[in-house]
Amino acid sequence: MVRDGIYYAVALGGAGGLVSYLTYPAFGAPLYLLAAFCLYFFRDPERAAPAGAVAVSPADGKIVAIRREKAGQARLSIFLNIFDVHVNRSPIAGTITDVRYRPGRFLAANREEASAQNEQNAVTVEGNGTRVVFNQIAGLIARRVVFYKKPGDVVAAGERVGLIKFGSRVDIFLGPEWELAVYEGHRVKAGSSVLARRREAGVTK
Repeated sequence: MVRDGIYYAVALGGAGGLVSYLTYPAFGAPLYLLAAFCLYFFRDPERAAPAGAVAVSPADGKIVAIRREKAGQARLSIFLNIFDVHVNRSPIAGTITDVRYRPGRFLAANREEASAQNEQNAVTVEGNGTRVVFNQIAGLIARRVVFYKKPGDVVAAGERVGLIKFGSRVDIFLGPEWELAVYEGHRVKAGSSVLARRREAGVTK
């Protein structure tokens, strides 16, 4: 459970209790339901990253786009609805070399324009001879991107690194050394679903 969920649930439950006390018991029910939803939304299940030269998904959700970018780079866009786990994880093991916040709009996160126009946090992880970038992108409802790490931190593949509150999007950029293992429409889980495999599996840091 992400700690934020407990705070929201306690606040909403307290508000529900106050409303029930001051008015009629049933009037507090919507707030109790919201409190229960917050506990569900901010769940944080344990995940085991698969072994090998793989890149795992940084987020739970559905792959809504796979685009080929410049120099053979691939961009995979993952849309998270409000029922998905919203804890983000590192796609590979390595060192965080860059974290860049960019303000922007709050378009619906399932739209293609969200990748370029929405508020986002771009994170670069380098390790084992490769570099992977993933962007935490705010959505129509999600207006707060949380990142726990800083440049210089060493992370394991599948390690928790952040959170996007409520519906959102995560884009991940993989270089030509990666062979994709997913397709558009594929549902993935952060830290455990393999997005791609290294073509040069013998490369070491």
